[in-house]
Amino acid sequence: MDYFQIGLVLALVIIIAIPLAKYLVNVYSLETTKQDRMFGGIERGIFKLSGIHTGDMNWQQYAKALLLSNMVMFISSYLILRFQGVLPGNPSNIANMDPLLAFNTAASFLTNTNLQHYSGESGLSYLSQMVVIIFLMFTTPATGLSLCMAFFRGLTGQRSMGNFYVDLIRSITRMLLPLSILIGLVLVSQGVPQTLDPTAVATTLEDATQNIARGPVAALESIKHLGTNGGGFFGVNSAHPYENPNGFTNILEILSMFLIPVALPLTFGYMAKNKKLGWILFTAMGLMFLVFLGVTYFSEQNGNPSLEKMGISQENGSMEGKEVRFGIAQSALFTAVTTAATTGTVNNMHDTLTPLGGLVPLAEMMLNCVFGGDGVGTVNILMYAIMAVFIAGLMVGRTPEFLGKKIEGREMKLIAIAILLHPLFILVPSAIALATQMGTSVISNPGFHGISQVVYEFTSSAANNGSGFEGLGDNTPFWNISTGMVMLFGRYFSMIALIAVAGSLLTKKRVPETIGTFKTDNGTFLVILLATVSVIGALTFFPVIALGPVAEWLTIR
Repeated sequence: MDYFQIGLVLALVIIIAIPLAKYLVNVYSLETTKQDRMFGGIERGIFKLSGIHTGDMNWQQYAKALLLSNMVMFISSYLILRFQGVLPGNPSNIANMDPLLAFNTAASFLTNTNLQHYSGESGLSYLSQMVVIIFLMFTTPATGLSLCMAFFRGLTGQRSMGNFYVDLIRSITRMLLPLSILIGLVLVSQGVPQTLDPTAVATTLEDATQNIARGPVAALESIKHLGTNGGGFFGVNSAHPYENPNGFTNILEILSMFLIPVALPLTFGYMAKNKKLGWILFTAMGLMFLVFLGVTYFSEQNGNPSLEKMGISQENGSMEGKEVRFGIAQSALFTAVTTAATTGTVNNMHDTLTPLGGLVPLAEMMLNCVFGGDGVGTVNILMYAIMAVFIAGLMVGRTPEFLGKKIEGREMKLIAIAILLHPLFILVPSAIALATQMGTSVISNPGFHGISQVVYEFTSSAANNGSGFEGLGDNTPFWNISTGMVMLFGRYFSMIALIAVAGSLLTKKRVPETIGTFKTDNGTFLVILLATVSVIGALTFFPVIALGPVAEWLTIR
């Protein structure tokens, strides 16, 4: 039954992703399409009101527009969070947010990370939930999708990089907003609250008073999964019955957060007019995902060896920290998907996963190319693909080519920087945290598991994921500042490098294919690509993985 559940969900993802990939090609087309008849009037109105110039941009203009718009959103979000206590839309009288916590929260949701160092239902007013959180849940995945499409255009040799503002608005009007409304209505039909009424006060059977938090939950839930945002209206996230009431909503949320990331490699294949390459990228990410999913499922299904030695039965697997209504299969699938798609939403407590089960979300975020979020994963796997082509070219003494474009020193330096920045932003802050009282004082589980807690927090921040091992007292000045900076650096430094690569490749002329051209749409390239990802990932992260989850697993055997 477990295999059937998992197989059915994954089959649905693929079935829906294929037509969605074709739709995305039209959404971001630089030519006039049938969609313009439906959405063009709304979009032109937005451009006219905001004074946006819709002409083509070069890569410097594209990067400047991206950074400037995101800076404005950061400042406005920070101010609302700081003064939410005196602003309207606060029927539950939530207090102003602390300055450092507001910095961390604004940085978190601006970067599509959605790491929460506050408790959702008690930390934010309705105004903050809607104007800051839900607003950024639309604009930040739209930013990621825009970058992804600009990168696609550079690699596939289209006429220009496009226009950032046009891509941003189209991402919202033609993709995120219609789908989120549809998914939100389905969630409401299943019992997810959608109201502006204040916290409900109920009297229990024992005559006690209970405060029941509620609010615009369905609106947040739909876009948080569709935009691979993460976070949650409630502190316990998608384990809360108001966010995720039953098995049907659990499957719907998995489909929502996996749909766009799975469609993007196929979209690239269509844009490159090379469907085989799109399926090669999809297969590479799919194989990695299946391996990670298998490790999570079997590790949780087999339970904790220490409890077995004590004679404690685990016939249903390791159910600690999991909802009975979801069980092992749906919990393991949710765990693998949320970190593969860099969403960060959780329906079970990752801190209570078995050591090998906890290794999987860590490893997926460290690689950051197992489908990834809305745009991020496909861009990252393309970087590894170019790296694989470069290595193959060096082995035969030939200048490497990718899609008819020469890959030279400038592109490889930028790609190497983008690849190396990710582990740098994880390992250096983790080392500082583990070496200082500021970092170790909030670890709830000393030893190997404590190392995993710290490394997970910075990995989640750098990968723009936002999930946490929890058990870490992270609402402190050190953690708010350090993770806030990691989230900002991990997002924007790599974005600038990638836009520069796309701009460089866009200006290059295509070279004719010859007998010496390395094919990138066959099984040989698939093997080389997987080897490149595995070797770079293993060399970079295996030592810290060995000190955390691997060492913990060996101690309980």
